[in-house]
Amino acid sequence: MGGELLGRIDIPKATAATILIVFLGAAVRRRYYSPLSDIPGPFFASFSVIWQLWHIIKCHTEAAMREMATGLTRQLAGKFVRLSHKEVSISDPAAVREVLQSQMDKANWYKVFSMPDSRYENTMSETSYKEMNRRTRNVAAGYSLSNVIKGEPYIDKALGLFQTQLDRRVASGSSIELDKWVNYLAFDVVGESTFSKSFGFLEAGHDIGNSISNQYKLRLYIALIGHFSWAHDYLLANPLIGHFNLQPSMHVFDTSMAAVKKRSESVETRNDMIELWQQQYRNHPDRMDEKEILAAAVANGSADVDIFKMGAGADTVSCILQAFCYYLLRDTESLKLVREEIDNASLSPIPSYEETRELPVLSACIKESYRIHTPVGFNLPRVSPSPDGVTVCGRYFAPGVILSVSPWVIHRQQSVFGSDAESYNAQRWLGDKDRAIQMEKYMIAFGTGYGSCPGRSLAHMEILKTTALLIRDYEWEQVTKGQVWTFETYFTSIPYNWPVKMRRRRKFNA
Repeated sequence: MGGELLGRIDIPKATAATILIVFLGAAVRRRYYSPLSDIPGPFFASFSVIWQLWHIIKCHTEAAMREMATGLTRQLAGKFVRLSHKEVSISDPAAVREVLQSQMDKANWYKVFSMPDSRYENTMSETSYKEMNRRTRNVAAGYSLSNVIKGEPYIDKALGLFQTQLDRRVASGSSIELDKWVNYLAFDVVGESTFSKSFGFLEAGHDIGNSISNQYKLRLYIALIGHFSWAHDYLLANPLIGHFNLQPSMHVFDTSMAAVKKRSESVETRNDMIELWQQQYRNHPDRMDEKEILAAAVANGSADVDIFKMGAGADTVSCILQAFCYYLLRDTESLKLVREEIDNASLSPIPSYEETRELPVLSACIKESYRIHTPVGFNLPRVSPSPDGVTVCGRYFAPGVILSVSPWVIHRQQSVFGSDAESYNAQRWLGDKDRAIQMEKYMIAFGTGYGSCPGRSLAHMEILKTTALLIRDYEWEQVTKGQVWTFETYFTSIPYNWPVKMRRRRKFNA
């Protein structure tokens, strides 16, 4: 009789019903019986990561976070928004100190940054606070300001080629897609600084092997798969992918790997990052291995791996240089002030770091570019520690809860940056030094705490020198005046689609 009853059961339907019941049970428990149930947020966020995935696909997570920060959080909870069944975003500026500057481990989302595969952990993919500090110490010498300054002549070489390419296009009267050219510049500077070898984008004048365009596909992959970090081990982090050369951006990966191999066999070296990392390995083989050197080199060359942790990555620099040019077209008073300052500064043909670092108006314009269009468009997640949990901004969170902070939200807090925080205003950084110091505490474009970018000195030097050169030697206007640029937020938020016409202001007479 049992067999007859079993024969009457529709196995596929029964299986589907069981799965549905389990799913509904989990959804009900997460939505109504979780310690986070009282925190407001989108409906789908109360029991899944569907809301986050949807906005990744829509390409504008940063806009959704800003909307909630000015809507739900002010009307209901004041500072907390539930992004998923286990993640809470905090808009209170105090979260910069209490979350990002704490010793909480990073969320597993970061594991997706292991490149070229899971055997090569880097400072971006590492989630452990203690292990992260060890890895950072190992590579810190390469990113020190003193070492970056030693490599300034090689940055100048790339800038000279960048200017030559711009001049050719100015002479021809053609429109210029600045997003492409600052990307080429940023990649080539990273190559020169890391292992004394440019990637060759500026000289070629195009995207070699579609390496840069492939980064857009990689960004989407990272943004989505980061929520399922276990799957990364079977996809791009699978060593077989690297073995068969199926990685995106193979030109960047191949150049990085070949340079590390060549350097290890070479007697004559330059004191670049690879050399300093190899010195660290030779002196302290118990602290660092060769895989860690290769992981750091590939991370430095790969824009998305490098974007937040290394800071010197191409995406960061490209984003800030574009924001600088784009927003100054819309703030004519600041453009006038910074141009007067630079014209009166008697800069070298390729402006030096020493000359540009003390220009207050230029620095103000750059800081405001960091603030208004932060390269990182995603929340930065940390994990509430075991076994005691943590209290943040007056609320207790149990172990395992993901607490995240959005740079785009923090950088627009009126309590920190003023009532015009939604607008570009470079002059907010001028005049009141005490206020500028307070605002600086909440600038997290380059991270903060143990998550700070080791490469921010290189990035800042490149940005200072490039912006000074552009302001002094060129004028630019959009081909379509007032056209709003385009960008998608796949962790990073790199603009494009705003071609410009450029004109030489003057030839520099050495």
